[in-house]
Amino acid sequence: MPDGVPPVAERVPPTAGEDPAPGQPASGGGLPAAERLEATVVGAVQGVGYRWFVVEAAGRLQLRGWVANRADGAVVCVAEGPRAGLEALLLALARGPISAQVERVIPAWMPATGRFGRFEIRSGSHPGD
Repeated sequence: MPDGVPPVAERVPPTAGEDPAPGQPASGGGLPAAERLEATVVGAVQGVGYRWFVVEAAGRLQLRGWVANRADGAVVCVAEGPRAGLEALLLALARGPISAQVERVIPAWMPATGRFGRFEIRSGSHPGD
């Protein structure tokens, strides 16, 4: 397991007429529906490679979105994708790179917007999405 990010559990999409597995909402084509995770990470998480760590973890999990520093020292992460991938990212956010000291992660869950083409680092002065 690279960098200790847990693998996303593989599952077979339901066939036509089948219900998705419990806790797995279906979207068109029987694939899990995309969700959105907005997480604020508090602690010593700036100047330690935290955003690059998040980009790498999100890339391995095939998530889309962004990560940015906030003026108050926190880091904000917005990611979209299947719930299992987002939960794996949430675990990675709580751990962080070895040089970070994560005090807490404040997650918020909502429906995906589908606005992101990739996962990127954004400037702390961006207006959001």
